[in-house]
Amino acid sequence: MSDADWPGTAGADTAVADTGLAIETVGLTKRFGRQTVVNEVDLRVPRGAVYGFLGPNGSGKTTTIRMLLGLAGATSGRVRVLGEDMPSRLQQVLPRVGALVEGPAFYPFLSGAANLHRLDTADRFAFGRTRRTRVAEALDRVGLSHAATKKVHAYSLGMKQRLGLANALLMPRDLLVLDEPTNGLDPQGTREVRNLVRSLAAGGATVFVSSHLLAEIEQVCTHAAVMSAGSLVASGTLDELRRVGQAFVRLQTPDVDIARGVLLRLGLAPTAAGDPGHPLADDAGPADTYTVSAPLVDRRVTAEGIVASLVAANVRVRGFVVEEASLEDRFVALTGEGFDVVQ
Repeated sequence: MSDADWPGTAGADTAVADTGLAIETVGLTKRFGRQTVVNEVDLRVPRGAVYGFLGPNGSGKTTTIRMLLGLAGATSGRVRVLGEDMPSRLQQVLPRVGALVEGPAFYPFLSGAANLHRLDTADRFAFGRTRRTRVAEALDRVGLSHAATKKVHAYSLGMKQRLGLANALLMPRDLLVLDEPTNGLDPQGTREVRNLVRSLAAGGATVFVSSHLLAEIEQVCTHAAVMSAGSLVASGTLDELRRVGQAFVRLQTPDVDIARGVLLRLGLAPTAAGDPGHPLADDAGPADTYTVSAPLVDRRVTAEGIVASLVAANVRVRGFVVEEASLEDRFVALTGEGFDVVQ
């Protein structure tokens, strides 16, 4: 693949145009022998986004992240991070990237603060005169100030995860790559990491988050991509991913026959409570009120228009909602697997 394959480039000697992307891959592939673990993945992560990277275990997420960071070589394809070719521009890119990948590794008989001091000293781009202040600030941001002098071997898994996050935050970063950042954290710690991710994005950083916790992705991410068996099967904003799925109109009324007729005239295919056809029709309300549901195939038919038509036909509307497909529904449809939705 030549430089001409990249958007905004005309050849190998042409300066790379700013595409507004923090991460961009074209045909990214990784094979181990005859096994393909990442298969022609095209990622486009906008600058300033909080980007969720989803997929079941073994789908190729961590291998992809390792290739993005130059920790593993690609079999084929191209990677650009912060507008630079990887891994050829590794030395220019990595100082601008903070990462937590495959769990943190620290010296167990050093304190948390001492571990961070040591790691920061090894960074030739770090400022020695501000090291003590930056370490203290990083520990405070992840809620570890109280354990700064405690030996890491006495840290819980969640505390080690927080320390890994602190290490990623020792210097200002344009891009944060976080692989399962809430692993081992209790609910309070999970909320704190969620708020930390939001604050990083608000400060202008791009955050790329790999997670198996759907609730975390839905609450903090602006964009997401779904991996399945090494392939990228969907990507876009969260709203775009949800809109691809099926939406349903759900109506509660005692005037079932009239309501069904109105919905049919609007091009919907309703079912009534107790009718086979869709699980949304399974529950009835009060004694004289039934649930009528219908798939909303034509998105040009609005909720307001449906209700107006029902009222004009003297249908007594006692409840009405348009239920969009959830991100979990889309994940299951794309991968055929369930998803952990709680910590």
